[in-house]
Amino acid sequence: MRGGAMLSRKFLRRSAIAAACCVGVVALSTATLWQLDRAYPPPLPKKLAVSTEVQDRDGQLLRAFATSDGYWRLETRLDQVDKQFVDMLVAYEDKRFWDHDGVDLLALCRAAGQFVSNGHIVSGGSTLSMQLARLIEPRDSRSLGSKIKQMLRAIQIERRLSKREILERYLTLAPHGGNLEGVRAASLAYFGKEPKRLTVSEAALLVALPQLPEKRRPDRNPDIAHAARDRVLTRMVSAGLLGEREAARAALDDVSGLRRKLPALAAHAAYAMLPKAIPGKPLQLTIRRSVQQGLEQVAKEAAARLGPKLSVAMVLADARTGDILGEVGSADFFDASRSGWIDMTRIVRSPGSTLKPFIYGLAFEQGLVAQETIIEDSPADFGGYRPKNFDMGYQGDVSIRQALQLSLNVPAIRVLDAVGPARL
Repeated sequence: MRGGAMLSRKFLRRSAIAAACCVGVVALSTATLWQLDRAYPPPLPKKLAVSTEVQDRDGQLLRAFATSDGYWRLETRLDQVDKQFVDMLVAYEDKRFWDHDGVDLLALCRAAGQFVSNGHIVSGGSTLSMQLARLIEPRDSRSLGSKIKQMLRAIQIERRLSKREILERYLTLAPHGGNLEGVRAASLAYFGKEPKRLTVSEAALLVALPQLPEKRRPDRNPDIAHAARDRVLTRMVSAGLLGEREAARAALDDVSGLRRKLPALAAHAAYAMLPKAIPGKPLQLTIRRSVQQGLEQVAKEAAARLGPKLSVAMVLADARTGDILGEVGSADFFDASRSGWIDMTRIVRSPGSTLKPFIYGLAFEQGLVAQETIIEDSPADFGGYRPKNFDMGYQGDVSIRQALQLSLNVPAIRVLDAVGPARL
């Protein structure tokens, strides 16, 4: 009898908690709710604190900077995200999202009933609005009072934001493991691409991560992430969003244990623009992402051939408009042995041999020389200046073409001597 009484008391206690969860919000009068709303508004900034983005001329991400608290948090709009992923997210987390006003009483009562029957939480009944409330105002505990406060905040949020805005804020703030927040940062880190076009498997994994972001991190716990993704796929079949064959094919995809670096192109140009950053607004350069990637790869390979303590800088411009399409300040921004942080496209230094093509160009224009004109490369004195070549040797008689190709100094000065007075 004593055991039966204890079970009865447990059942009654669970029932009381469940009933409180179901009717706690409803029990408050409308007038009371509005009074609380005015007295305790939710902490909803007009603009979220997000990573500063540097984009190319077409709006593609070149580089992002972590937030002041060390998170990769990229602002996300619905048009930047795969529609199927959004449909899967709503079906999995809050299937009546578009219809309720912040709190889904049916889901709460279902969760309460499961709690009474099983003695533990089976499903939480939280809406996306309630989850956003938790993200903008983390709760101190998992108590009943905290849950009710979260419900009230969700109602307040729904009064202030549209459904689209709520989704976009959730997609920007939801944790995805480590210092990754939001679906864009997660997609770039785990898949190496923006979430505009996702496979079914990728979408399912991104849906699964925010519930237990650290436990399900694919870079640390790929098996757990794999199982969580498969549960989402199964739920999508039940919801009618996926066919069984489509879900089965997606379940065959591996979950990569790799976490990639976020895009980090055009380092010098990006850092130069950073002081002009306006919170929440991307910085845009005239650079074209594909061109920049190609130039950086060429610079890296060239520097490797040159050897240590030497670097490479390049600029590619559109001759018609003057727009800079690609700019590499050094072969590797973080390579201390090459002083990679120095932007050699901007730093003041001697022009050296870079002027030689212009000297020969003037000589061509004036008809003084042609490409195969022979010129002497031998020791010479030009008013006390005695130029020497890089290798400290001389080539003798060479063509203008060879003199430029070999970057010889004496022939260049001889041509400059001839061009100067004529030019003046």
